[in-house]
Amino acid sequence: MATIVSLHAHPDDEALLTGGWLAQRAAAGDRVVLVFATDGGAGLAAPRPGSASLAQVRRVEAAASAAAIGAARLVWLGHADSGMAGRPTHDARRFADVPVDDAARAVAAVLDDEAADVLTGYDANGGYGHPDHVQVHRVARRAQDLAATRPLLLEATVDRTWLVRLLRLVRPFASLLRGITLPGDEIFSERSAVGLAVDVRPDLAAKRASLAAHASQRTGGLRTVTLLLALPRPLSGRVLGTEWFVEVA
Repeated sequence: MATIVSLHAHPDDEALLTGGWLAQRAAAGDRVVLVFATDGGAGLAAPRPGSASLAQVRRVEAAASAAAIGAARLVWLGHADSGMAGRPTHDARRFADVPVDDAARAVAAVLDDEAADVLTGYDANGGYGHPDHVQVHRVARRAQDLAATRPLLLEATVDRTWLVRLLRLVRPFASLLRGITLPGDEIFSERSAVGLAVDVRPDLAAKRASLAAHASQRTGGLRTVTLLLALPRPLSGRVLGTEWFVEVA
């Protein structure tokens, strides 16, 4: 049995990038610990009735997602959502502005507490370039160095080959896609850099349940989670059925 500490920038990132693999490992008996750098309070969502803030809602959703995956523990680092590069937040606690060593020591403390065998982070592009995702890449690499026992680091990514081609087709219509920010071509990883591709098709039910837990991220326009959950089952297997990682020994 292994212990996996999975570091993420915001609630829903765990479902999008690692939900199938984490569910697979939890079902096999591994201990899965989810660590969120922020509560996603700057995320896009429709106005919410009542007094609950988006951050509070997303914390509840993260707990439901963790249950769907089979995670044993949920850890919040307490940093503020930095917002997108073009729409930054101004909170003094922005995760993107935290000294890397400070954030990494907090992650390393979780690694040591759990005697973790594996840590997950993000690729060097931070996936699609979100400042908090890029910071996760830096923090995970440093936390691996600071841990008392150095874990294997798996950087969640996507083979960008077909994604870049799709984006080039869709980009001329970007103004029609409210709620979706289309990145440039320098996203995720080249196929040659991907060291591990995991077939998670047997775990799609858990992954879809993890995605569905993030109901707030299906509001406020045309959203990625909405599109993925709307996929017909055969197509869902093709789009969601593989998760990719860069291996850092």
